[in-house]
Amino acid sequence: MIAVRPMMPEDISAACRLLNDIIEIGGSTAFEIPFSEALFAQSYLTGADRICCHVALDEQGEVAGFQWLGTHDLLPEDCADIATFTRRAPVLKGAGRALFAETAKYAAGVGLSAISATIRADNGMGLGYYDKMGFRDYSVAYGMPLRDGRPVDRITKRFDLRKDALC
Repeated sequence: MIAVRPMMPEDISAACRLLNDIIEIGGSTAFEIPFSEALFAQSYLTGADRICCHVALDEQGEVAGFQWLGTHDLLPEDCADIATFTRRAPVLKGAGRALFAETAKYAAGVGLSAISATIRADNGMGLGYYDKMGFRDYSVAYGMPLRDGRPVDRITKRFDLRKDALC
């Protein structure tokens, strides 16, 4: 069983490195510029838009992934935005599933109806992950430019926490 707990200040350095490694590899996140630890902390731990952020820990207690849930101005009040990042090497199989189990439980507990994920269309691993978690296609933003000008579609998927979800 994979340990999952809320992110704490002592996780910032390892989680920031994990995200920056993913950014450096490219192709699986909309982020293209690495985070400083201060910006990472503000974005994922202390930001006013954060609802929760969990980390998955490997057998040595090292951060192997994290999942953030937050508010977004373009979403209804009962719908939150999600972002998931897991370590590429060594992979901790099941980390994403363990994270989502905790995040979904937390989201339902605070009265949310749905969770929204927006993934680059060229991120097959991310699209597959959210499909496996039960997210369904919702909308597409076509041709969103990367820093180099190359257009990449963004696919938004939704996970309904309640059958009467509004978003």
